[in-house]
Amino acid sequence: MKLPAGHRLTHFERIDSTNAEARRLAEGGERGPLWIWSDEQTGGRGRLGRTWVSEPGNLYVTCLFQTAATVAAVAQVSFVAAIAVHELASNLLPKENFFLKWPNDVLMDGAKFCGILAEVVGTNPTRVALGCGVNLAHAPKGTPYPVAALGGKYAPDSILPKLALSFWNWLEIWDEGRGFPAIRKAWLERAAGVGKEVSVDGTTGRFEGLDTDGALLMTLSDGTRKHIHAGEVRFADIEEMRLGKV
Repeated sequence: MKLPAGHRLTHFERIDSTNAEARRLAEGGERGPLWIWSDEQTGGRGRLGRTWVSEPGNLYVTCLFQTAATVAAVAQVSFVAAIAVHELASNLLPKENFFLKWPNDVLMDGAKFCGILAEVVGTNPTRVALGCGVNLAHAPKGTPYPVAALGGKYAPDSILPKLALSFWNWLEIWDEGRGFPAIRKAWLERAAGVGKEVSVDGTTGRFEGLDTDGALLMTLSDGTRKHIHAGEVRFADIEEMRLGKV
């Protein structure tokens, strides 16, 4: 398996979580870049502490790497990963409609097929675990949001090198935070709902884009500008697409 120069790979048939393994390795002094890949996870996690169902057939991988970026800037790595997954999926299925949803969801026709989780797992130097779960063979049941899979013809071991190369290329553009303006531009070019209605935790406004730190910018009906760093986000455009109205 060909990975970016200097990268290593460790593979498990079954593990609790690739991000959890990255944390354990970082605590033992590992600095990476190291890709931790498992066929199955028993304790996969998503954003906001949600469970990420991790049956065999999909791709479950974490990239552990060190960075000189500030801890605040590390959150931007999620945007980097989302762009990389979008690029990967668009190359695999060029006729499908892929787009990004703030902060780090990658959707196909309104349904989520990828989970991304970036965590600081070590200090001095700062080490980051960027976890990524891509639904290749199947999508989990009973989720609180629509989910999809890219199709069973893609094997995890064939997708991992493509994802690794795309992610590392975009991470170099990010340049430990100095290149976030380029990442911000690339993300917005692939995003749904810019300039349209958005609801965050029940408050509705217009999605203006991303702030310089990655926060969601929303303008309320009275002209008030809000900077959102976390919350449950719903875009009218995505809801309409999911219902087949667009």
